[in-house]
Amino acid sequence: MKILLIEDEPQLAEAIRASLEKELYLVEHVIDFASATEKVSLYTYDCILLDIMLPGGSGLEILGELKKRHIGGNVIIISAKDSLDDKLTGLDLGADDYLTKPFHISELSARIKAVFRRKNLNGTNQIATANTALDLNERTFTVDGELVLLNRKEFDILNYFLVNKNRLVTRNALAEHVWGDHIDQADNFDFIYYQIKNLRKKLQSSVAKIEIQSIYGVGYKLVEL
Repeated sequence: MKILLIEDEPQLAEAIRASLEKELYLVEHVIDFASATEKVSLYTYDCILLDIMLPGGSGLEILGELKKRHIGGNVIIISAKDSLDDKLTGLDLGADDYLTKPFHISELSARIKAVFRRKNLNGTNQIATANTALDLNERTFTVDGELVLLNRKEFDILNYFLVNKNRLVTRNALAEHVWGDHIDQADNFDFIYYQIKNLRKKLQSSVAKIEIQSIYGVGYKLVEL
């Protein structure tokens, strides 16, 4: 899961980043309004953790821009401001949750998972397709109930494909989602080909009834067989 953390308090931001990365989330971090606006306009995220009071502007302005442009991001506001008006404004502008500082990082993690389940998994922790099941809490993948071992990147790639089943996934979108926003500095996408090649072998050898198809010159699409 790819998360954008918009927070200008260094100690809190580092604590959040370290905790979420231990749970194998990919975390991008920005500290001010201008950088946050640029990130949300250029990239997509599974979840955005948004502080309201930012250097250079308000997080509520970012929410308003997301809503105006019909960009979803599973937004959780994390703010020291505990006024009812701010909460109602944030939720009205499209935030999915509101967490008041100070909070336990474990609670934030639980809120992230809950938002993702509601938005993408119909309230469950699993993505079940054909004879396969991907468990996001346990980070396991099974075919006909049998465990298939995946490395971290293979799991993240398959997760992204399953959430976007039957949709075209471009190489750029996949790379940004699994490897981060700085992937545009890479010389080529050979590392993606390598991971997908191995993932395809595991799907075939386990007789999974899903397939990652290549769309020549563009990207990939996951379909049921």
